[in-house]
Amino acid sequence: MNTHGHVDHVGANKPIKDEFDIPLYIHKEDLKLLKSALQSGFGLMIGAKKSPTPDGFIKEGDVLELGESHLKVLHTPGHSPGSISLLGDGFILSGDVLFRGGVGRTDLPGGSWRKLQESIQKRIFTLPPDTLVLPGHGPSTKVSFEKNSNPYLA
Repeated sequence: MNTHGHVDHVGANKPIKDEFDIPLYIHKEDLKLLKSALQSGFGLMIGAKKSPTPDGFIKEGDVLELGESHLKVLHTPGHSPGSISLLGDGFILSGDVLFRGGVGRTDLPGGSWRKLQESIQKRIFTLPPDTLVLPGHGPSTKVSFEKNSNPYLA
């Protein structure tokens, strides 16, 4: 499951898929990013591999079952057109949408500051204050902490 199509999040799709023989999913709006992920020097620098074609697409409202756990897909565009977050019981995997004290970049292809702010305000900040936020990079945080102190969202 890719939260978005940037190379630092999809560059290991092939070895993971090969090793574990598992399906690959991404939001359809990030398919172009997935296919072009190795076009940057950064991808080569971090040893990324060309991603396999997705086995399917995920969308807003889908529920993923992982053993006894369930993750609900929230479409949270802004960092990329197809950015998603995965909502579990008391936590959210925010990908590169929201970080502790920061937010995802919007200067990359398909990024939108307006959409990122809207995604955070309407999709994440409406969750219970004690919801644990697990970002794609860096330390965890809580919805309440980010609502009260994130300098990008004040």
